[in-house]
Amino acid sequence: MWRVALSITINTTKLYSSKPASVFRLLNPRASCCCLLSIDVTRTEQRYMSSQAKRPCTENMTVKKIGTHNGSFHCDEVLACFFLRQLPEYKDAEIIRTRDPTQLSECDIVVDVGGEFDPKRHRYDHHQRTFSENFNSLCPEKPWVTKLSSAGLVYLHFGRQLLAQLTKLKEDDRQLEVLFDKLYENFVEEVDAVDNGISQYDGEVRYSVSTTLSARVGHLNPSWNSKSQDTEEGFRQAMKMVGDEFLDRLEFYQSSWLPAREVVEKAIKERHQVDPSGEVVLFSQGGCPWKEHLFSLEKELQVKTPIKFVLYADQNGQWRVQCVPAGLNTFQNRLSLLEEWRGVRDEALSELSGIKSCIFVHASGFIGGNKTQEGALEMARRTLQAAAKSPANGSS
Repeated sequence: MWRVALSITINTTKLYSSKPASVFRLLNPRASCCCLLSIDVTRTEQRYMSSQAKRPCTENMTVKKIGTHNGSFHCDEVLACFFLRQLPEYKDAEIIRTRDPTQLSECDIVVDVGGEFDPKRHRYDHHQRTFSENFNSLCPEKPWVTKLSSAGLVYLHFGRQLLAQLTKLKEDDRQLEVLFDKLYENFVEEVDAVDNGISQYDGEVRYSVSTTLSARVGHLNPSWNSKSQDTEEGFRQAMKMVGDEFLDRLEFYQSSWLPAREVVEKAIKERHQVDPSGEVVLFSQGGCPWKEHLFSLEKELQVKTPIKFVLYADQNGQWRVQCVPAGLNTFQNRLSLLEEWRGVRDEALSELSGIKSCIFVHASGFIGGNKTQEGALEMARRTLQAAAKSPANGSS
């Protein structure tokens, strides 16, 4: 990237400034080449210049306006405004923070204020008594039932367009739909719930979590006893913060999480090549986070017989056979490795099991190791065979 510094001195008496000024403007900051323009303005005698002030070339340009409420700001409308600013239609839009109905009526789109939800007119408030919409009620094919805030409303209506703009994927790309779901479930839904006062669980809270995105946005408001109660600068800081976090999360899901999903999907589709039972999958590379993807893809691909074991190579080139848990948040397995193998290692384990090159089986039976892929697969097969003969040997 190269930079050019250009210094221009303009001499005029017909400027609406009583003091010399220095103006710096970065032109086209997204381009690989940018020019830094420095203009030093001083007052001297007018020479050969018209007394008529030049009009900016905006007569044929209509600046879009995004309306939201003034005063204390919250994470939902900050995030909604960030989403809209990423779209070509609103990238240069002015954000009008007001509760004045006249000013709001002049806005192209209004979020989190106005007491109206009307997508046809681009009105996205959720505070009115009649509002009870959630993702599922507006998109029945989606499972989420958390009441929507302005962030969720904007994401629901513009999210695919937003992600297509940021990822360069097409809106009908299956991967984009996967990202759309993931980012709502793991980013936007939390903001919806917090803004609507929905508890994450029932019962007494054991400890307080004070560092959520919504909480950090709230801390950017002026404190109650600050001399200045101006919220404009805090709103700008908040929009940058939530934007940075959303983009960081999107980058992770697109560059790491989504490729892992592809690895797991391929392994599931090819599982019968590993073992005729279809209950063992083999990952082409180790270190791939697989549990979340396996559970969701089993449903999506309509896997009838649940997968029991995954095989993968560790960092030392040795092989692991790991049990698939009964769920994401449990230590119970669909099928644990044989009880008599647990806690036994090396040659003793090979002699006990009759399988060469064994390394270990964990005391809880959730994982085992072998020096070869064939050995790890045989450990899974022997466990499946034993379970078929004696179902009581199942999950533990």
